[in-house]
Amino acid sequence: MTVMVLGIAMALPLGLFITLENLKGIDFHTEEWGSITVFMQAGAEAGQVEELLDAINARIDASATAISPEKGMEEFRSSTGMGHVIDVLETNPLPWVLMVRPEIPEGQELAAEVQKLSEWIQAQAGVDAIQLDFKWLQRLAGLLQLGNALLTILTALFSLAVVVVIANTIRMDVANRAEEIEVLSLVGAGDGFIRLPFLYSGFWYGLMGAFLALVLLSLCLSYLQQPLQSLMDAYGNTLSLSGLSVSRAVIVLAIGGLLGFAGAGMAVERYLWVLRRGGLIRNL
Repeated sequence: MTVMVLGIAMALPLGLFITLENLKGIDFHTEEWGSITVFMQAGAEAGQVEELLDAINARIDASATAISPEKGMEEFRSSTGMGHVIDVLETNPLPWVLMVRPEIPEGQELAAEVQKLSEWIQAQAGVDAIQLDFKWLQRLAGLLQLGNALLTILTALFSLAVVVVIANTIRMDVANRAEEIEVLSLVGAGDGFIRLPFLYSGFWYGLMGAFLALVLLSLCLSYLQQPLQSLMDAYGNTLSLSGLSVSRAVIVLAIGGLLGFAGAGMAVERYLWVLRRGGLIRNL
């Protein structure tokens, strides 16, 4: 039961860690963060579009490419499969579109600089509307940062929980063997000799709990792989859930053992102090 509790406690922060690591593998197109889509007025001439394009590319904080109505229609036709509907239209209703990519200097705030650039573009002749494409990505980045902060908090809390659970288990074990400890003390056994079996027990508790956590994590990943893949396919993305690498798994096992060792050490030291204070064992 102790190992089960430890395994579940360790699996929770590990699961959050794996979730964040796998989210980093999704293509969020971060290179397009802050991009601005500029829609020109209907009937804008190619020469006017070229002038605005050159003006944007002449700036040090942005670069732009133009999409003609014809090219936009071809992309729309290929992406929607509605060619038979589009063929009914007598004229092309799509305007010229400029894709502007800000090149913000390091140290500058993205939102403020993009806002300044968009206001400048909006004031140019022939511009009908602009669309900023970075806000939802910034919110996503904020959620990922929040997830990392939660991971740190959960790791600290559940590590403390592991230490407390093992300490309580070892404390009860020490209490059950109090008479044996008294006899060992009377025949000259030192504190180190008395502590050693309990420290080993705590280490093995922590190690087995960490191993169980890795097993539970692997089972959860196997169960979630198929439904998650179906969800990602619906959004045009691919994701293969990956677990911990061998090196990270070894680190988790080592940390589990060390936490168990620490919890056992605390429990044994505390109980030996109580026995020593009560005169049941000698001060060595």
